[in-house]
Amino acid sequence: MKTILTAAITAVALLTGAGCTVMRDQQSVGSYVDDTTITSRVKAKFAQDKRVSAMAIQVETLKGTVQLSGFAKSLDEKMTAERLARSVNGVTDVKNDIVVQA
Repeated sequence: MKTILTAAITAVALLTGAGCTVMRDQQSVGSYVDDTTITSRVKAKFAQDKRVSAMAIQVETLKGTVQLSGFAKSLDEKMTAERLARSVNGVTDVKNDIVVQA
């Protein structure tokens, strides 16, 4: 089940917005592909970790900086998501905008 979820998340990440960033001249094609790969890898780590909801946390990457947003059930989930994102090869920084639900 986790493998199917990981594959689905990766496919969605690769298909959504293909070329949008490049068209806005924010980065090169190579950089965009690298960022898309980073985003997919972060989402895959979320899907594999039971402490993090891959469906409730959004991931965006620009020039190696990962931005996390969405909602977490606890501070532990928020911090685990950040740690997982930082562990992905190619991530230069993480901006953690996840809101912990009370």
